[in-house]
Amino acid sequence: MHPWSMKELMPSSFAMNDREYPPVLDEDLVGFFETETFAGGGLVWDAVLEYRVWVHSDDADDCVNVFRCYRDARAFSEATLGAESPVALILQRQYIDEVEEGQYVHVQESRMTEWPVEFLARPARTEQTIPEFLSPDAPENRLDILRGNVD
Repeated sequence: MHPWSMKELMPSSFAMNDREYPPVLDEDLVGFFETETFAGGGLVWDAVLEYRVWVHSDDADDCVNVFRCYRDARAFSEATLGAESPVALILQRQYIDEVEEGQYVHVQESRMTEWPVEFLARPARTEQTIPEFLSPDAPENRLDILRGNVD
């Protein structure tokens, strides 16, 4: 059995289809972004630019397929041999950089990065998100709060 064929046997209930994923910022721009980009990091997000599915093949170079919504990306991923799970290309207008373990700085420039779609469960950045995170009065569990792991 090909290692990727197990995905075809998994029921769609294993996918996170019960959650609403954010819409893309501008559907007309989907597919116009650079393929090569950052991967992960920044801790906060402002908008989803597109949903992506990377496909690996023994016969050709890896390729990326882009989608306007998570549901279409997931369906393609589940039906395509060699496809990874969907990721989101996100826009970070500002973000948090961890320069050393536990040392964070506020970066005030835009960038795009790919994130696992599960990270979109985190609330989108507001004007107060980063200042509150970096505040000397921030609670010890500030990373959990930012990641949406605290009620």
